[in-house]
Amino acid sequence: MEPGQPREAREPGPGAETTAAPRWEESKTFYDNLSPKKKPKSPKPQNAVTIAVSSRALFRMDEEQRIYMEQGVEEYVRYQLEHENEPFSPGPAFPFVKALEAVNKRLRELYPDSEDIFDIVLMTNNHAQVGVRLINSINHYDLFIERFCMTGGNSPICYLKAYHTNLYLSADAEKVREAIDEGIAAATIFSPSRDVVVSQNQLRVAFDGDAVLFSDESERIVKAHGLDRFFEHEKAHENKPLAQGPLKGFLEALGRLQKKFYSKGLRLECPIRTYLVTARSAASSG
Repeated sequence: MEPGQPREAREPGPGAETTAAPRWEESKTFYDNLSPKKKPKSPKPQNAVTIAVSSRALFRMDEEQRIYMEQGVEEYVRYQLEHENEPFSPGPAFPFVKALEAVNKRLRELYPDSEDIFDIVLMTNNHAQVGVRLINSINHYDLFIERFCMTGGNSPICYLKAYHTNLYLSADAEKVREAIDEGIAAATIFSPSRDVVVSQNQLRVAFDGDAVLFSDESERIVKAHGLDRFFEHEKAHENKPLAQGPLKGFLEALGRLQKKFYSKGLRLECPIRTYLVTARSAASSG
């Protein structure tokens, strides 16, 4: 055989396969036991119900925000880097996110191949060097968040649209208003003045009627002309459905996921609960 000429391929001799297979299986089993358990695969944004949550809503960052406002961005970054191994405390949106993950767990058990689940995106205007502490905090609380969007102080609107966002939660009322003006369902989330026990195993969402699920036409009438004109308007239009409000699409997405439980005979065990809260009286609730 000339130098450099490839060797002739040969079939394995008798018994070669039987001796190699056990060794391979043994090695593979050993490797699998060493490997960490894989987390579920993230769904594609166009197939999922995407919930975008700001970092200040998910975690308590009051001290960090104070440093940023009073001492500037350089001191803020320095503080974050010095404390990157200290997890943030849970913020007002934390129980909501945990409830989303609880629903996802149930849906994956019922529909292992479906991507019609919640997909959580963490939105932050921080820069990359500050993101380490956020990632460490997510890992500390064992949250399944694999999509991060660091806007660097830019408007989040283009990112929210790219992720096909169904709901955007933020502690910044101006950004929420900007999102709503762009046709994105959004809500401002506040820190409660006292500790409130909220279920993390059941997703409970209460919707206001006027200006939330439905348009604000009736609300504008009562503010501008008083209750008498409001009742006259409601009576005259009682058979005309109210126009869609900014969060109606999100409610419809929740309803679609609820039906996945109903179709399995789990209506009473469904972990998604929705409520309508309204100041309307019985005379105007039609």
